[in-house]
Amino acid sequence: MTQKPLTYADAGVSIAAGNALVKAIAPLAKATARPGANAELGGFGGFFDLKAAGFEDPLLVAANDGVGTKLKLAIDTGRHEGVGIDLVAMCANDLIVQGAEPLFFLDYFATGKLDAAVAEAVVASIAEGCKQAGCALIGGETAEMPGMYAEGDYDLAGFCVGAVERSQALTGNAIQPGDVILGLASSGVHSNGFSLVRRLVADKGWKLDRPALFDHDRLLGDVLLEPTRIYVKSLLPLVRAGQVKGLAHITGGGLLENIPRVLPDDCHANVDAATWTLPRIFGFLQAGGAVEPGELARTFNCGIGMVAIVAPDLAQTVAEALSEAGETVHRIGRIDAGRRGCTVRGPAGTWSARDDWSATHHG
Repeated sequence: MTQKPLTYADAGVSIAAGNALVKAIAPLAKATARPGANAELGGFGGFFDLKAAGFEDPLLVAANDGVGTKLKLAIDTGRHEGVGIDLVAMCANDLIVQGAEPLFFLDYFATGKLDAAVAEAVVASIAEGCKQAGCALIGGETAEMPGMYAEGDYDLAGFCVGAVERSQALTGNAIQPGDVILGLASSGVHSNGFSLVRRLVADKGWKLDRPALFDHDRLLGDVLLEPTRIYVKSLLPLVRAGQVKGLAHITGGGLLENIPRVLPDDCHANVDAATWTLPRIFGFLQAGGAVEPGELARTFNCGIGMVAIVAPDLAQTVAEALSEAGETVHRIGRIDAGRRGCTVRGPAGTWSARDDWSATHHG
């Protein structure tokens, strides 16, 4: 018996489908073009012209990240239009805290069997995130890997490169006792803590397609999938004007473990949790799982997605500029002399993080 010749498609990979996807998303990438990049897809690599972008003595800064298990909620609900914004945000927000302007972005989309409609929706949301961050989507990779992922599942990773003039790089060295801590409001849960969120959804039988108990005007799934806020455009002018001493992106580990990452050895951040109102989604999650306040503070952003540390005489000016740029700003604490770390004081207690913060982060 003559064996039928096998093809790559027989093994579950469609080159034609991949090529069709590239053709479909090319206009999305082109729409993110900016000085220095024409955002054309199809080559083996993407070019970026730093001189055309206006830099004179730049340092390059790179970041990569993913969306985490928030993707499972997007897959379960069929809502893919926000996760690409999350992906860009997790990278671009990490660049601005170094003072860097995000320049270009590349994505990695992996799945068992390519669903063109889902992939296009995801890439469209990545392109939207790039527009919000001011960076160009100059390339990426779509990997179809049968047997690696369950039916309908996919994974995302993102890679972003930015640049900062050498004299404007934020290293945290200028931070000193007396400086003011400003908190910029988050848009929701952002992209951290979703393993706990999903556990609660499963244990409590919460319906993602029903109105949230704390907000009858919104579906619970919509609240949880609210994309991560991108802070680049509101912060970049202040960084370039030298009005910000340090920035901390509040991701996994919360305020407790992220603020110390930008502090000098002899500075301690003291945060007063009474200076802003805990968004209702976090109170809902806390009550649903009987989550201890300290655990909540280490797992979620609790309503503060970015922290800016500024000199006391500039605090009001910076807060007003950020408000005019569309941010909700709270004066949440101050920098004191002491061992590098962070203490958060709230109605339910006091929590501190000192030497252990570095053990849970790298890069």
